[in-house]
Amino acid sequence: MGRGRTEMEVGADGVAVITIVNPPVNALSLDVLVSLKENYEEALRRDDVKAIVLTGAGGKFSGGFDISAFQEGKTKQAKVDFSANDFLNDTLEGARKPSVAAIDGLALGGGLEVAMACHGRISTSTAQLGLPELRLGIIPGMGGTQRLPRLVGLSKALEMMLMSKSMNGDEAHALGLVDAIVSPDELVKTARSWALDIVELRRPWIKSLYRTDKLEPLGMAREILNFARDQAQKQAAKLQHPLICIDVIEEGIVSGPLAGLWKELYSSRMLQSSETSKSLMHIFFAQRATSKVPGITDIGLTPRRIRKVAIVGGGLMGSGIATALILSNYLVILKEVNENFLQSGIGKVKANLQGYVKKRKMTQEECGKALSLLIGVLDYEHFKDVDMVIEAVIENVSLKQQIFADLEKYCPPHCILASNTSTIDLNSIGEKTMSQDRIVGAHFFSPAHVMPLLEIVYTRTTSPQVVVDLLGVARKIHKTPIVVGNCTGFAVNRMFFPYSQAAALLVDHGLDVYQIDRVITKFGMPMGPFRLADLVGFKVAVATGTQYLQSFPERCYRSMLIPIMLQDKRIGESSRKGFYVYDEKWKASPDPDIKKYIEKSRSISAVTQGPKVIELADKDIIEMIFFPVVNEACRVLDEGIASKSSDLDIASIMGMGFPSYRGGTMFWADSLGANYVFSRLEEWSKMYGDFFKPCAYLKERATRGIPLSAQVNQAKSRL
Repeated sequence: MGRGRTEMEVGADGVAVITIVNPPVNALSLDVLVSLKENYEEALRRDDVKAIVLTGAGGKFSGGFDISAFQEGKTKQAKVDFSANDFLNDTLEGARKPSVAAIDGLALGGGLEVAMACHGRISTSTAQLGLPELRLGIIPGMGGTQRLPRLVGLSKALEMMLMSKSMNGDEAHALGLVDAIVSPDELVKTARSWALDIVELRRPWIKSLYRTDKLEPLGMAREILNFARDQAQKQAAKLQHPLICIDVIEEGIVSGPLAGLWKELYSSRMLQSSETSKSLMHIFFAQRATSKVPGITDIGLTPRRIRKVAIVGGGLMGSGIATALILSNYLVILKEVNENFLQSGIGKVKANLQGYVKKRKMTQEECGKALSLLIGVLDYEHFKDVDMVIEAVIENVSLKQQIFADLEKYCPPHCILASNTSTIDLNSIGEKTMSQDRIVGAHFFSPAHVMPLLEIVYTRTTSPQVVVDLLGVARKIHKTPIVVGNCTGFAVNRMFFPYSQAAALLVDHGLDVYQIDRVITKFGMPMGPFRLADLVGFKVAVATGTQYLQSFPERCYRSMLIPIMLQDKRIGESSRKGFYVYDEKWKASPDPDIKKYIEKSRSISAVTQGPKVIELADKDIIEMIFFPVVNEACRVLDEGIASKSSDLDIASIMGMGFPSYRGGTMFWADSLGANYVFSRLEEWSKMYGDFFKPCAYLKERATRGIPLSAQVNQAKSRL
């Protein structure tokens, strides 16, 4: 991104058009704001300028402040005599010449804050307007907390800010955030005319900071604010910045907008240096870096057009994948082995779509259009013109091998052959084919149409073109991809296999199942390891655990707890009995009956598994469960399975539910220090064995004082 600037042109009508120029999204850097101030001051001085129109180059108003400035500490470089708030409040909004914002494309964050300081706003219907700062652990810092409630009302402003929710131009017009909707071709022309109308008093000269007509009476406003506080605490009890945002808004309503601006400025600066903001900004950049893969995306390839996709298997995963694809206008063929299974799979897709209709995320007409893209079949004859196949059957190696051998016979030579396997080595799956160059992993997470992550897995023989094609599909279906090498469990499940094993080890050594789940949920995970085991199902847990035991026997902890419970036909949530019992509404409750299974497991483990743990502090439980995950993630990096640690941070958040406000597993571990993680693991390995033994990668970084996330050497290629 360049330094950025603004340009001014004065027309014969006396309107100065100031254009923000900082491609690709016209971000507001300090250079841009200083240039904007200089152009405004010139326009205000000139006698030939009656009014001002503010717009952005290239069909975008402004995507907001350049947040890399926060991440890199560039905000400290501001000129001593420059204040964004003084400029917006005094020079722009307080000017003796009116300004009108001409909005197309993006008006987000600081971009919308600048637009709200103008005396009028003209927009296209497709423009996107919003204040998404809370997504980054900060709050609007240029008057947004004060002006937005005065333009759209308190309830809607709270919704937009707390949920980082943007709206299109049409909705913004209906709410009063913009004054008129026009076509892109008429945008600047209309804004010029509107500005001159304000000069001639044909339209009102409105300073949004001082509007009160949209604000509720104080008593009602406080009720709305308190309700928002309750909701924020329910949804994210550990996060302070939503509550701070509400406090800042309240200050402006109770004490006036200038008091609100001062509190906003102080709070915004404080939050920019908070650990939460650092973590969320790390994730912001890490998510955008996942599609950059050394040796694959930097060699000049572009995605091929994929029009028709076949899915083998209509179960939970296959139907979810089909849903995701038809929602993005792919033609989908769903294959099953018999009519009953096929109708069941199609029924699941219909149910997924109806869920969106029920939540008003799509209309019944849109639902019907999506369903028209789905065709159910019972054979491979319809696969002759597909561009990609995704196999989504049960985790059975021989079954998958047979399917891939069949696919090679029936699919065209260019067709991508993908597997949704979560653990099985892709080389084994493609063993009976001659098409290893087009075999790739497309590992979706359940439910596939909802979960945002797609793990793309390549082998030593997979063509880079196939990986680039999958990245294109991920983009179209709105998934965040991570590209990883091939091994048992790949990156996401492999780095997290010690998670459940560590929890089982602690139970075998005396800890309570429900205490562990409470502590891990309090830490920020959506559910604890034992509740997760119930959800996944014990049969799946045993099958995947066996895969890891075969591949990494020297560092697996083998608990007998789940196998013992399976013998008694407890298989998890689907049977209403696992570590928890489930009522008719599937609400989970602790089950006293599991004590007998735990006692039996402990009696078996006592022979070989070392000392008993009597009790542990919450901090120790968290570390004993997550440090083995960090340790395995280090191995994944060391082996070149993942090319960068930030990919593993994204994987842990989007694939396993690790709290985003902690920045992902590796970022969180680095906040504690490699040496601390290493020393704790080494201490436990002496007590409990090789399950906790720190790997060489971790030891090296601890010894040399290097962050775990540091790219010390060129990432190993697995191509």
